[in-house]
Amino acid sequence: MTTNLPLKLSRLPNSLPLDSAVRIELVEGVMIFRASNLVQKRIEALLSKQNESALSCEEEKELDEYEELDDYLSLVNRTMRNVSLNQNQS
Repeated sequence: MTTNLPLKLSRLPNSLPLDSAVRIELVEGVMIFRASNLVQKRIEALLSKQNESALSCEEEKELDEYEELDDYLSLVNRTMRNVSLNQNQS
């Protein structure tokens, strides 16, 4: 599997709570990692503000960092699904 993501994140968003930031759900027996409701609400608030007016430089950076984190969670989830599919086919 190839990806355009860098191998390392440069940093996490400052507003990311270190506890309860990610929740794990089972979807068809596969663990899926999702942002917590608290994190999702922060992202929604930033997106809502962005639609109404310009975000500050800090808020733009924060939103970009959340997008990068979301890309990583998506990569992990795709990997987990592929591993599960490969195990089921064997």
